[in-house]
Amino acid sequence: MVAVHSLGRTVFSKSHRRFYDVRPSAMENADTDTFLITGGCGYFGYRLACSLHKKGAKIILFDIVPANQEVPEDMVFVQGDIRDYTQVEKAITGVDCVFHIASYGMSGREQLNRHLIEEVNVQGTHNILKACVEHGVSRLVFTSTFNVVFGGQVIENGDESLPYLPLHLHPDHYSRTKSLAEMAVLKANGTVLKGGSGVLTTCALRPAGIYGPGEQRHLPRIVGYIEKGIFRFVYGKPISLVEFVHVDNLVSAHELAAEALTPERQHCSAGQAYFISDGKPVNNFEFFRPLIEGLGYPFPRLRLPISLIYFLAFLTEMIHHLISPFYNFQPLLTRTEVYKTGVTHYFSIAKAKVELRYEPHEYNLDEIVQWFRSKGHGKKHHSSFLSRLLLGSLFVAAFVAVALSFLLVAGN
Repeated sequence: MVAVHSLGRTVFSKSHRRFYDVRPSAMENADTDTFLITGGCGYFGYRLACSLHKKGAKIILFDIVPANQEVPEDMVFVQGDIRDYTQVEKAITGVDCVFHIASYGMSGREQLNRHLIEEVNVQGTHNILKACVEHGVSRLVFTSTFNVVFGGQVIENGDESLPYLPLHLHPDHYSRTKSLAEMAVLKANGTVLKGGSGVLTTCALRPAGIYGPGEQRHLPRIVGYIEKGIFRFVYGKPISLVEFVHVDNLVSAHELAAEALTPERQHCSAGQAYFISDGKPVNNFEFFRPLIEGLGYPFPRLRLPISLIYFLAFLTEMIHHLISPFYNFQPLLTRTEVYKTGVTHYFSIAKAKVELRYEPHEYNLDEIVQWFRSKGHGKKHHSSFLSRLLLGSLFVAAFVAVALSFLLVAGN
């Protein structure tokens, strides 16, 4: 069952369930397949590539920048941009399956670059779909997001029967464009391939926030805030729940989704979307407590109302809009990030378990703490009393200024 709360109303609906015959694993034949991974040099893309490579698959990494680590000799790197159809076409020739992971604008200041977000997430996806049809690629797995149905409303144990969030209600361009891209991918399912060599089968995975050792987008930003003394408060209700997915669970889900698009599995994932997580809803800040304390820092005791933090994020975005042509600074938080971290939204993974045979493993943050410590992170016990006093004073002054502006706006 799914409960969706909006404007004080609760609506229940049952998820659509289907069952399929159990067949031998298609990944047993991975050594005969060639996989193209867009965004293949990013954290998750490269992790997926390495997993498939170990199973004997042929891998093509398609990305605008090379991997920041050594790539095996028999793993091909093609430097290119998904916004350029000619480059996509060259990379996709001879491929059996595409994992379309590449996207732009997920967090931070990237989230505010509307033009580039549109080009990469929408036009780039159309280029991938067109190239698949033109060059006879029969399988495509799209990496989507929870955000295609979430826009700040409370969702408890949601499932795939939930409708897309209306496009005009998305609080950020990334979520709206990922929704458009997912719709295009699923609509393309069943498209006849050029030359009549079969049809394109597609599916979409909607992952929670990704974590794991070496993750380069969110965790370094969080650790940076901790080390700079900015992370002095939490916000939202302590009972609010969100979800995360370990990178290796997400790798497994993608491999299983590609497998479920094969004839051996009766194409059972074709045209379908799936929520993917560790299956353990948790308060966002409590999830990161082991990381904070593991690096030697105290967990914040101050809890602020989410409305105040949202207003702060709104002001930050307005300031960024005004001065970004001269200085493209990193916002502390965006409005979407406030919603995603402070408002309850979690989803059932029952459909993925039944249809993809997805079974997430249990992980904790110990390996992440050790990874950051191995890179020299962790509390240093030599900061002076004067520096701590100055930092604390600046924090208090900033908080008072924001609180006063919030009260003034609320009073008008």
